[in-house]
Amino acid sequence: MEPLTTTTTTHTYTYSLQRKPMKPLILNPICAPNLPLPKMASGFCPKMVMGLGFMSNDKGFGRNVHLGLQIVALGAKHDGMGENLKLEDLIDLADLGSSRQSRRRRKSRVLYDDDNDEGMESRRVAIGAIEARGSTQELSRAEKIKKEKKKKKGKRMKMIKKESVKKVDDEDGLDSDNEDNDDDSAWKGVDVEFIDDDISRLEAMVSKMGDGMYDNKFMKEFVERLSRFGGGGSTDRKKEINLNKAIVGAQTAGCVLEIVYDVIVAVGKGLSPSPLSPLNIATALHRIAKNMEKVSMMRTHRLAFARQREMLMLVGIAMRALPECSAQGISNISWALAKIGGELLYLAEMDRVAKIGLSKVGEFNAQNVANVAGAFASMRHSAPDLFIELSKQGAKIIRTFRAQELAQLLWAFASLNEPAGPLLDSLDDVFALEDQLRCRSTDNASNYGEEYDLDVSVDSPVLTCNQDQLGSIAWSYAVLGQMDRGFFFNVWKTLNRLELHKLSNEYREDVMFATQVLLVNQCLKLEYPHHMLSPRSDLLDKASSVGKTKRFNETVTSSFQKEVTRLLISTGLDWVREYALDGYTLDAVLVDRKVALEIDGVTHFSRNSGVPLGHTMLKRRYVGAAGWKLVSVAHQDWEELQGSSQQLDYLRKLLKDHMD
Repeated sequence: MEPLTTTTTTHTYTYSLQRKPMKPLILNPICAPNLPLPKMASGFCPKMVMGLGFMSNDKGFGRNVHLGLQIVALGAKHDGMGENLKLEDLIDLADLGSSRQSRRRRKSRVLYDDDNDEGMESRRVAIGAIEARGSTQELSRAEKIKKEKKKKKGKRMKMIKKESVKKVDDEDGLDSDNEDNDDDSAWKGVDVEFIDDDISRLEAMVSKMGDGMYDNKFMKEFVERLSRFGGGGSTDRKKEINLNKAIVGAQTAGCVLEIVYDVIVAVGKGLSPSPLSPLNIATALHRIAKNMEKVSMMRTHRLAFARQREMLMLVGIAMRALPECSAQGISNISWALAKIGGELLYLAEMDRVAKIGLSKVGEFNAQNVANVAGAFASMRHSAPDLFIELSKQGAKIIRTFRAQELAQLLWAFASLNEPAGPLLDSLDDVFALEDQLRCRSTDNASNYGEEYDLDVSVDSPVLTCNQDQLGSIAWSYAVLGQMDRGFFFNVWKTLNRLELHKLSNEYREDVMFATQVLLVNQCLKLEYPHHMLSPRSDLLDKASSVGKTKRFNETVTSSFQKEVTRLLISTGLDWVREYALDGYTLDAVLVDRKVALEIDGVTHFSRNSGVPLGHTMLKRRYVGAAGWKLVSVAHQDWEELQGSSQQLDYLRKLLKDHMD
């Protein structure tokens, strides 16, 4: 038996087949793009080539799904393998990339990316091979059979769908949020220019969806239909219920988006009235985020998902529907945007949520207040006017807060360094007694329904917290500089009664709790020594041993920090890097002059206003109280400088101002 030779553009590989048959070549689709595309010699068995291993598009490798077929087609083109391939294999190749599903998949890729049609070359080569054999009739017959099968399948699916619609009860199936709010007064106070800009963005998304095929008249009508949310128009309750059931029942974020997008397309084709009610839109976004959380989707995958044109279309419609949404709908949308986009996306969208939410804060319950505030804080998005009203609303309904909601709300105010006077005053009034706070082991926190124990027959509610919630609340008061309040005293005394024998440096929550306890204790000793609120010695020792671990506190030096540190050497001063101060790490210090320099990157500031965040202000306050002069180099100031000479002059002037 002759050895088989496979040739590439740079290498020639020879495989001996004399002892045993050669096994099929198996390619990993993740690694395949890095391999040279081989030109198969005519002696290579076609069956072996057709057995190439590749994964399905469901796992996200759509660009490499047809790699094996491409190799066959290109091999046929370059080496005359078309004669060795069977006719059915060539017909399969000819059908590659021509299906409606493939076209939809190509169109649904990330916006502004060029479409990469990997299967078209294979299809073209295969059709050429079929024509060369004179077998075009067989190809036509195969296409006809496929169309008939598809038609029968479509009829069968329609019958199944019709039967399921008959079983729907109009009264059930809606997501258990709130009902739609059709009050036109929600539009009062909304900036008309902002709405018009939102319409133009939605028109741009519609234009992208149609690949520029829609004229201006159709596009305006389409946008108008998508923006019609009940109000004075007619609604189809059954369609809305069916859509809501489908959204709630979808198990993945992709399935939810596909369901909603199909409805959007149907509306564009004339479906009226649209079942895309404000409730369904808010539910869709909420379920997408919920399903992402369920599978712990990576951040990069969430951002890629958010950039799909279908997702951009859904968010655009949600922004148009926002004034018609209930308080729960606004809460769901803000929470979903925070989970999907994080601090990198949805800047204009969160500004709109803040503006619309400001007009509906009076309708918010405890969960809505906590979720909206938490969403803005997790995105590092400042909204001072909204937070003032959230503080007032929270004060009005303070008795209805569960421990988790209260901890999240206080954390949000502290993170964005927003004043919370009315909220803190109400906590001092309602929870004035020490026995109104109870501590519970984290192991017993089975569900949130047991966190808040309120006896309606008495005027003194009881708040039951676990160690994580107590630590978060105490940290929030330290950041806000409000550790002289009665509620904080009760929280600290309750925390001091905790049993910490199970505290371990193996768990991120425990390390965070220990770090918070140590930090609050340091602030108490430095800023409020007269209160004499030192924790138990065993609690402090345990927290110290756990909090010192580097397991979850790994620091990453940014390029900005490296650049500033490199130029500090040129100042001629004796700098000490990474100086430890009572649990804090200072970027660079002059020990003899007690000057500390902090290099503050983007994570130290609000993403939209540039105001320093709560944790940054606490560190600055603490370093100053410890007797150090603090110099801050902010990234936004540094980016305006051009060249090393300007940057060095800036550093010298900054240091001179603080050392004179």
